[in-house]
Amino acid sequence: MHGSFRVGIGYDIHPLVEGRPLVLGGVRIPHGTGLAGHSDADALIHALCDALLGALNLGDLGEHFPETPEWKGAASTKILGAVAGMVERAGYALVNADCVVNAEEPRLAPHRAAMARTIAAALGVYAEYISIKATRGEGLGPVGEKRAIAVEAIVLLEKVG
Repeated sequence: MHGSFRVGIGYDIHPLVEGRPLVLGGVRIPHGTGLAGHSDADALIHALCDALLGALNLGDLGEHFPETPEWKGAASTKILGAVAGMVERAGYALVNADCVVNAEEPRLAPHRAAMARTIAAALGVYAEYISIKATRGEGLGPVGEKRAIAVEAIVLLEKVG
């Protein structure tokens, strides 16, 4: 049946700065720097939100959650919950999400399961639906130079009902 599956991709990058906590996938990760941004700057959740919105042709994150006082310092899990509501109202459900976090440091492997559980809870799905992988910049570009963290995400949605 045409239109029963939808695919979306998302990308986000934020600079690393001192004086901010590092939050990825809704999990606070011990590190000397954090991501700069209007909300909590969770690049993983932002890329995932853009993938979900893109799959449904609903625009992008900035269109729905602009840099206004309402969203200043907001937890990105709250934003993800709102996007999950948009997916549900459109009549779709998440089949799976695959995310790649590109960070020179810190090591993310110890935090991946917690990130998947936190994201899944915000989306109302099983953690097994959320894949989070980590890679490094190998010294190249802003990620490799430890100046930024970038994330790519892809989602598959299925029409329900």
